[in-house]
Amino acid sequence: MATRGYGDTTVVSGGIGELVVMWAGFPLLGAGLGAGLTAASGWLAGLPWVPFQGWFELLTRLPEAQAYAGGAAVPALVGLVVALVGTRERLTVTVGRTGVRLHRDGRGRDVARAAVAGVFLDGKALVLLGADGGELAREKSDLSGGRLREAFTGQGWPWVEQDPHRAAYRRWVEGLPGLPGGADALLRARQRAVDGGRDGEARELRGELAGLGVVVRDEKKRQYWRLVPGQPDREHQGR
Repeated sequence: MATRGYGDTTVVSGGIGELVVMWAGFPLLGAGLGAGLTAASGWLAGLPWVPFQGWFELLTRLPEAQAYAGGAAVPALVGLVVALVGTRERLTVTVGRTGVRLHRDGRGRDVARAAVAGVFLDGKALVLLGADGGELAREKSDLSGGRLREAFTGQGWPWVEQDPHRAAYRRWVEGLPGLPGGADALLRARQRAVDGGRDGEARELRGELAGLGVVVRDEKKRQYWRLVPGQPDREHQGR
């Protein structure tokens, strides 16, 4: 993980080493795995419970050079796809005195320092807390917690060691009272996105819930929620 200073800002990212691992390591790992499976294709083709039987049977019929080339090329291509997805999902955090930019998947989001009451880590998620108790941003990544803390505190941001509202969270169970109108349906849709690994959709639905005054955090694919302090009771709104 890299921390770099540029003038009045500090940048925290995975660094060039992470890119080398993804773009060189993943394809090479895939090619090596493919070559190993090609060498064992005759045996694997005889095991009816092994998936991709048609592929292994094809490899056994090809000349050895072509079999190894094809057997290594396909997993290497899968490794390149994984590297592309990993690169798009990398989070880069640029911290300055007056604001922070959170950059992921070709898009950047700016949050002003004046709007932030606290910064902390919730597991692997970087959280920016607003003055009203709502979350201005929650971004999951593999960035070093120590480097993030150093970057924010070095620029004068209010870093806290844990979520001051953690005790207010309740586990979401469909149909339980206490949520504003429409929030239960959004949480139901978001649970499907979380279960399906659709992180972009889950982030989008988190934003819609924030508009209703509902803050959400995840733990082992379970959703926990709380209301933004001072929000009016809107449980029956829209009914």
